[in-house]
Amino acid sequence: MNAFGINNCTIFASMTPERSERLTAVLNKRQLNVTIVLENVADPHNISAVMRTCDAIGIQEIYILNTVIPRHKKWCAKSSSSASKWLTIHQFSDVATCFEAVRKRYDKIYTTHLSSDAVDLYDLNLTEKVALVFGNEHSGVSEELIGLADGNFIIPQVGIIKSLNISVACAVSLYEAFRQKKIAGHYDQPQITGPALEQLRTEWGFLESETE
Repeated sequence: MNAFGINNCTIFASMTPERSERLTAVLNKRQLNVTIVLENVADPHNISAVMRTCDAIGIQEIYILNTVIPRHKKWCAKSSSSASKWLTIHQFSDVATCFEAVRKRYDKIYTTHLSSDAVDLYDLNLTEKVALVFGNEHSGVSEELIGLADGNFIIPQVGIIKSLNISVACAVSLYEAFRQKKIAGHYDQPQITGPALEQLRTEWGFLESETE
């Protein structure tokens, strides 16, 4: 069971000093004040691509909500480059339970939805404790989730086709979060400490190698 209640990561059999140094550097950049919620995303390739972006900018956890499609049992390793084993993945099949869990950790929840009250991505304060919700490839975010969120945002576009692939939209949004958080100094000191850090270190194989 990991620091966030989900058993996900693989414990490695051994770790060289070089690998330990590299993973420690990664852990020191991990972020806990921004996350992604994926609602009924059907294509595992899209989910895996999102996971890869999350890992790239240091997001530790991701929420996957499946209410109308079957629960995903595995991710596409080629798309994620095995990023999933380094992330804390929460899966839910009930909207209320999922949002209750997200609300406990994040102050604001924004959905990607084109509406009259939608704000520009670049006007969001992504240095706050924020969850960004992305919906199904064809139908987008459900009305139920839109009603539960604190607001909607859009990624500005000037082309004829006013939509992006979900993994691309997520990458654009996360790198804006990365930009804001980097300016705010969130990567200058470790964000994960105490028991949560020790739990991740165990899952990533540190303690096993240290006691050999």
